Amino acid sequence: MTTDIADLARAVEAAAVMGLFAARPRLLALGEPAHGVQAPLRLRNELFRQLVEEEGYRTIAVESDCVKGLLVDDFVSTGAGTLDQVMEHGFSHGWGTYAANRELVCWMRAFNERRPAAEQVRFCGFDGPLEITGAASPRHVLTALHGFLAAHVDPGLLPCTAATLDRLLGADDRWTDPAAMRDPSRSVGRSAEAGELRLLTDDLVGLLDTQTPHLAAAASREGRERACLYGRTAAGLLRYHSQMADTSPSRLARLVGLRDGMMAENLLAAVERGPVLVHAHNSHLQRDRSSMRMDGRPLEWWSAGAIVSSRLGADYGFLATAFGTLRHQGVGAPAPDTVEGVLYALPGDRHLIDSARLVAALGDTRPAPRVSSYFGYAPVDPAHLGRVEGLVFLKDVPEE
Repeated sequence: MTTDIADLARAVEAAAVMGLFAARPRLLALGEPAHGVQAPLRLRNELFRQLVEEEGYRTIAVESDCVKGLLVDDFVSTGAGTLDQVMEHGFSHGWGTYAANRELVCWMRAFNERRPAAEQVRFCGFDGPLEITGAASPRHVLTALHGFLAAHVDPGLLPCTAATLDRLLGADDRWTDPAAMRDPSRSVGRSAEAGELRLLTDDLVGLLDTQTPHLAAAASREGRERACLYGRTAAGLLRYHSQMADTSPSRLARLVGLRDGMMAENLLAAVERGPVLVHAHNSHLQRDRSSMRMDGRPLEWWSAGAIVSSRLGADYGFLATAFGTLRHQGVGAPAPDTVEGVLYALPGDRHLIDSARLVAALGDTRPAPRVSSYFGYAPVDPAHLGRVEGLVFLKDVPEE
């Protein structure tokens, strides 16, 4: 069996990746099984450069705040701001501190210099303005959407004034109270004001849609795209805050599902611009139902990848990444009867494996699920192999 598997191993390069598909996917997803290490980020950077130069990809989407990501996109597109400012304020979840992300931003800025806008690479955060401790206030995106419409349409068409939004929003710390994540009674998501804001957001987004012909002539494409981002983010945040106030047993499952729903909306918008490479945790990109335990309860939900795949069909491609070892987190060499164990026996440090051919080579041998002692590392589920185009395998992942 080892000889057959060895014959499947390819270098992790754009040409080999494209060979897994009948046609170039509009959205190519590259997952990672654990956050917090540089190696998969650097591999992502290498692959994105090759996809840009050889396959015409022009956008990278990362698991970071979609609104903050506009600062990064402005910097790589126009040089607005400074690199340090962008790394500090343009990423969520602490991603701005990672050297590999800084290297990505520097390369993108250098690539774009002296290139016309149509040939430039673009940056996209596709996560909502959400953290483990809670969600952002909808103030910024709601007022930005209202401001865009106020500048471009008949004032009489607006459903409310900016002052009305300000009054209903109130103090931002009401929305961002970290205690609300654990205690639904601390959330303002189902207050009378929040309910009115949801209706007004729906009216503002509806106005944005119905004024499309006028806005196509009166505003830039960039401005229209950002207004749409503000609209879907405002609606998503208000849904999320409403669910934070829920007291039912399904509360947490709905919250994680809503997050991935926001991710999916952002990815579907990004592919309208052209081919996209998206990088995130495997659980956000897989086609199969995602699962985890939180507060001792099993949660299941449909990931962004599952939602987008159902919409895009063959235009969605997924490469899952697996690690052999993550020794600084206590993850040693995998058992030989696991997927990771089979791949760990191959010579070399990293490989691209055609999943369909791997399943065929394994035949009646069904790998056992790997059990990780580190909660932050999610092994490959052997049952998912048939729903993944390729496996990227990193043999030994160092601490950096």
